Amino acid sequence: MKESVANHGYSREQTGWCEVCRTMVWKVLRTFPANYTLELKQVASDSIRYHGQGGLLIQGARELRWYHGFSRPLGMERIFSFKGGIPMPNAFDVLEERGFIEQGTHPEELRKLLSEESVTFYVGFDATASSLTMGHLIPLMSMLHLYRDGHRPIFLLGGGTTMIGDPSGKSDMRQMLTTETINANVESFRRQFSRFVNFDDGSAILENNANWLLDLNFMEFMREVGRHFSVNRMLTMETYKSRLESGLTFLEFCYLLTQSYDFLELFRRHNCRLQMGGNDQWSNIIGGYELVRKVEGKPVYGLTFKLLTTSAGTKMGKTEAGTVWLDAERTSAYDFYQYLRNVDDADVERMLALLTFLPMEEVKRLGSLEGSGINHAKEVLAFEVTKFVHGEEEASKAEATAKALFGGGGVDENMPSTTLPQANFAEGMDILSVLAETKLVSSRSEGRRLVQQGGVALGDERVEDIEYLVTLQDFSSGELIIRKGKKVYHRVVLG
Repeated sequence: MKESVANHGYSREQTGWCEVCRTMVWKVLRTFPANYTLELKQVASDSIRYHGQGGLLIQGARELRWYHGFSRPLGMERIFSFKGGIPMPNAFDVLEERGFIEQGTHPEELRKLLSEESVTFYVGFDATASSLTMGHLIPLMSMLHLYRDGHRPIFLLGGGTTMIGDPSGKSDMRQMLTTETINANVESFRRQFSRFVNFDDGSAILENNANWLLDLNFMEFMREVGRHFSVNRMLTMETYKSRLESGLTFLEFCYLLTQSYDFLELFRRHNCRLQMGGNDQWSNIIGGYELVRKVEGKPVYGLTFKLLTTSAGTKMGKTEAGTVWLDAERTSAYDFYQYLRNVDDADVERMLALLTFLPMEEVKRLGSLEGSGINHAKEVLAFEVTKFVHGEEEASKAEATAKALFGGGGVDENMPSTTLPQANFAEGMDILSVLAETKLVSSRSEGRRLVQQGGVALGDERVEDIEYLVTLQDFSSGELIIRKGKKVYHRVVLG
């Protein structure tokens, strides 16, 4: 099979299959213009059958590479770590420069591995809700940085581990979800992940740990896995130590074993050698890292990321109305855009580095802006991340709506809206009910505080009475604009 990619000077041919893992091996030829100067060092090429190892041979303005792994959906230029003939930093250095990495096992070994081979790695996602949240962008973006550098990600859906619930960071046992709810959440995650990677060509893998955890034989599992874990050591882990007084169930105690087993299973199935996750997953990642090394005697690695927090250390992705979701049905593209548009000045540069693919030179330039200039940087941040999550069209609509509202342009058709029956307002609907129906507040008590603090306006008129009745006279052309605080607008349309 041969393939050419226009405008990039590449051609490639499938030359065989790896005898160890049966993934494709490609021979790739890149021809440069006659005046192009290569600054790459020649490295020894090897047999295409050598598992996990590529080869590179430089001959004048021609470059021949054997690429072990899989076809790429993002364009052939993404296979190579080249930029103007100069080697680009490997994926580990990219993550480090952009501020992702918190801690890892054998970081220098891992850096070397990522620079020499195509590495299969995974991140697990327990299906505790029907949508990913803004906090999930940290592991997702880190995976995509490695993916763009030619490594193979496994998106592991926790259809099995969600049956237990991760006790990390929890003061009480998680709510037990039904199998039907977990399966529905898993399917929602699958749809969301499919927007960012291609699962059809082998360049990325989607797995569900329910496929191996739900049918495990308990005694065999305990003999193979349980014997490698020390209860004494587990009790020193913060996840468990913090729960000893308030109570810790045996079900939760076993979570570490099941997540650790995931790493072992993925190593056996896909030669997965790296697990990544949030820093609150360190104990779970160490469990899997040690289990694979003990059982298989092979080197594997763990890497954790900093959680998405503000410069003050508070968790990002939360508003007065609740969690910021990636699903537009739960958080509209406009509200998503506005959340990012309103981040603190001190957080802009860090968010640009973590949540966008903008070059670091541009990130630093935008982050250094002051005065009104920092508002432009926030607009770039909001637009880029909204485009990534919801698409360019929705990002453009959100941007236009924000400019219409805050730039004096008036009402925009893409403003968040709620349609309510006209009959509701014939005799009047109290303002607290209106706020609750439009989901501007999560409870009537929150709405009461908001009104008493002067945070609610109908059009340009502030509401000062918590018993105020909204009637048809408050509407103009069948619409009413409610303002919450200084920056949240919502349109009520008569139905």
